[in-house]
Amino acid sequence: MSSPLRDRNFVLFWILQAVSVAGDSLTTLAVPLLVLQLTDSVFQMGLVTAAIGGAWLVSGVLAGSIVDRFDRRTVMIACDVARAGLYGLVPLVWLVEPHIWVLYAAMPLGAAAGMLYQVGYITAVPALVGKEQITRANGLLSASFAVAGITGPAIGAALFLAVDPAWVIGIDAVTFGLSAVAMSFVRLRQRESAGAAESPIRGFVTGLRFLWGHPVLRTITLLLCGVLFLTYAMDDLLIYRLRGDLGQGGEAVGVVFAIGAAGSVLAGAVVAALRRRLGFGACWIGAYVLTAIALAGAGSATVVPVLAGCLAVILFCQGIAGTCSMSLRQEITPDHLLGRVTSAFWTIHYLPGPLGAPLVTFAASRAGVPAVTLALGLGLVVIAVVAAFSPLRTRAPERLAFGDRPAHGEAL
Repeated sequence: MSSPLRDRNFVLFWILQAVSVAGDSLTTLAVPLLVLQLTDSVFQMGLVTAAIGGAWLVSGVLAGSIVDRFDRRTVMIACDVARAGLYGLVPLVWLVEPHIWVLYAAMPLGAAAGMLYQVGYITAVPALVGKEQITRANGLLSASFAVAGITGPAIGAALFLAVDPAWVIGIDAVTFGLSAVAMSFVRLRQRESAGAAESPIRGFVTGLRFLWGHPVLRTITLLLCGVLFLTYAMDDLLIYRLRGDLGQGGEAVGVVFAIGAAGSVLAGAVVAALRRRLGFGACWIGAYVLTAIALAGAGSATVVPVLAGCLAVILFCQGIAGTCSMSLRQEITPDHLLGRVTSAFWTIHYLPGPLGAPLVTFAASRAGVPAVTLALGLGLVVIAVVAAFSPLRTRAPERLAFGDRPAHGEAL
């Protein structure tokens, strides 16, 4: 089997995605730090996270039809340009006077563009490599994203010592500009006919029907609603644990998340082999059992190295489960439907996230982070148990026809 690394288009795409993710990892840390700096409130951190998630959901309804109807590369370039402008607004406002309103405005709009970009990204991978290479390509991309996720927070740790987090978001704006330029040199294969044009709502329904017709895609979508409700505010909780409970500075936050991202690097390197050896069901279910244990450990950790190690386990597990899920969708969804199916998938399972974030952070402000992360871990265990008795347990769901359920012998 030839490697995706032999394809110039894939390699260029791979590099530009890594650069963009490195910038994103800076913003992921900088936004909660700015909110905490201005308000000293974990609940406010949750509200900003919820606003970002709400923008993702609105964009998600529209994204599939847009990506399936228009040139995917052009859509992705436009999204990068939009995010460069929106994120660049934050340091400009900070030059005059810090205002939290700009975070409530620019970050959700940037997230909306990000959802559209991510749907385009998912559809671009099968247009770069063959179906037999999808899991390997996604593993390589995930591993490089994780390396970027290490370097980004590591750079952030140094930057937070020298400059305000608002200027760190400005650096992310620059990476989006670079990504837009690089994407203009990537060539994607001709897609299948898109068929008749659909309104965004009808396109969303088309994607939803496809998801509902496959027993494993349907099950994953429903179970991830629970996962996202429980974990959407995880970064806020861990950052607050470091800053508020353990008395660490912004540089420690960057170092911890850089160490944690090593788990994602490992996941990207081994996910294809693990899926071949253990099967889809064992990888997905096992990942969330381990996530539950590690999340409870991270929230109650009293020393920074333990919290960082638990975060590495969490990100490893998320990398395994997420890459398996994404690869399955790409393998079984016709090219002309992939944008709408991805849009419906993400919109539905992200829907509880903006609801969960303020509730979880409010609970943490009252009961403390350790008690809340323990409860979240127990919730993830329940989800894993439900998955073990569902069609998701099958070893090779890509072989199931629509409406089929795995045979009794296809359990883990």
